[in-house]
Amino acid sequence: MSLSRRRWTQIAGGAALAAAAACSKAQEEDDRVLIDHPKGNYRFVKGSGPYSSGAVAMEGYEIVHAVFNPIPNLATAFAFVEKHLAAAGRPIHALCGMELRIPTALSIDDFNAFNQPYIDKLKEWDLHVDGLNPVARTNVATAVDPVTEGSVYGFCYTVPSEGSAADTFVIAGAGELNEGGLAEDQIVARGDVSTAGLTKKADRVLAIMAERLAAMSLGWDAVTQSNVYSVHDIHPLMAGTILPKLGAGARHGIRWHYAAPPVLEIEYEMDLRGLRREETVKA
Repeated sequence: MSLSRRRWTQIAGGAALAAAAACSKAQEEDDRVLIDHPKGNYRFVKGSGPYSSGAVAMEGYEIVHAVFNPIPNLATAFAFVEKHLAAAGRPIHALCGMELRIPTALSIDDFNAFNQPYIDKLKEWDLHVDGLNPVARTNVATAVDPVTEGSVYGFCYTVPSEGSAADTFVIAGAGELNEGGLAEDQIVARGDVSTAGLTKKADRVLAIMAERLAAMSLGWDAVTQSNVYSVHDIHPLMAGTILPKLGAGARHGIRWHYAAPPVLEIEYEMDLRGLRREETVKA
């Protein structure tokens, strides 16, 4: 029995949709594969666009978190990072995390323009692995006493570990975006900063954090620092939404930075770390 043209079209269309879904799923799974960065002694999870979703130290190494006080501008911070890692006997490739601060949230176009010199600097340092950026990053705009230019709050790098060490890692900052990436129509509960809207946003970000932990074969019990970045009232979300999702990690509490995510209309961001060592440095 022959099939009608309409039926053939339905079959072909269904096959195309199935193939597209399979490709999308395969791409998502590929994005969550840990990639070795042997020069830096860590592994990283590929992020969306030119970014990394997070980094975890290789066996025999651990990640150290350095926080600037006061906060220097980008050029000063970059020069300090080079000297600091050299003084620690580490190559620049050991850099695995950066925390940036900007004066105010930006449009998507302005955000991408701001990022280009930063990405160029990482390439100058020869940090990319097979064209992929391995450095986890958070970039937010502090709402009170903001910086006047692009600046660096802190950075992470690997060092040889002393004795048996738990997994140490850094998860890059993420806001409430769906799988489609950085676009206005991908913002969860866009424009809704009510408690209900913020709950949806927090749920999405917590799911992203859990996915990134899972990509490293880690759980919330490995988390020692959970950071939230928002200028909205997150207190109503604490007991019912945020802390229950953190599991054992909730015992370390939440660090709430009164800061806006870097892109306009994104209202809630988080990042995570699992550490043994943290230091305060001055550029």
